[in-house]
Amino acid sequence: MFDVTIIGCGDIGLRVARRWRQRGHAVTACRRDSAQLARLAAAEGLATCALDLDAVDADAAPPLADRLVYYFVPPPAKGNTDPRMGRFVTLLEDSLARGAPPRRVVLLSTSGVYGDQGGRLVDEDTPPRPGTDRGRRRLDGETRLRDFGRRHGVAVLTLRVGGIYDRARLPLARIRRGTPLLHEHLAPRTNRIHADDLATVCVAAGEKGRADSIYNVSDGQDSNMTAYFFTIADCLGLPRPPTVDWQEAEARLSPGMLSYLHESRRLDTRRMREELGVELAWPDLRHALQHMFARDD
Repeated sequence: MFDVTIIGCGDIGLRVARRWRQRGHAVTACRRDSAQLARLAAAEGLATCALDLDAVDADAAPPLADRLVYYFVPPPAKGNTDPRMGRFVTLLEDSLARGAPPRRVVLLSTSGVYGDQGGRLVDEDTPPRPGTDRGRRRLDGETRLRDFGRRHGVAVLTLRVGGIYDRARLPLARIRRGTPLLHEHLAPRTNRIHADDLATVCVAAGEKGRADSIYNVSDGQDSNMTAYFFTIADCLGLPRPPTVDWQEAEARLSPGMLSYLHESRRLDTRRMREELGVELAWPDLRHALQHMFARDD
């Protein structure tokens, strides 16, 4: 038996924590919000540790020795590097100096590190080429943590994840507002995974993943962003949003949304399925949506 530490224990972290606790493992949840930590302790029975990776001198050291450690903290919202990861690596170095390295570390990253691939199928050997600071921050975090693992012989596993969805994450407000989408033949290829299936992948990576390996994570559906919105609207009986060409999209959509629309890729997930042995509960978006809203009008 071993213990588990989750750095940045939000929604996905809690799903992972519950799975490990069901197996009898002790779990420590770490985050900077003391009120949320108190809720996790009271409602979930988790051990907790306050940790603020934006603090230059972190005064709290999370339990890392001989533990399976998950890192779910996103980078800051600005810049092209990830100083939070830098501070986490310092904590790992300190633990190592005391003769107490972690058992392994699983990093939740993003498929955004691949940048725009023109809709091509990308596997884990595809060289990353992020085209936005958002992607560069993620790649910087990956690089820092993998370098630590290689230097010290600590197993680091990187999960490059597509868009995460569940009932609380669906773009319902945007659909109801009628915010326009690109014409379907112009829309970028996208990848997604149900939050529960992502938690299953995280657990499998902690059990079976190879050291210094990268795993693409998605449900394997070949789709595009406009079709994703249309499927949600159709399943809920909502009007489909209007579609526009690139010229009108550039004039009406936010810079943030446009940055996503300028990237198109498909994830090859064979390594995830074959090496981790993951069997997804929700490999089909339409069936997942029907299940989510089965009790609603």
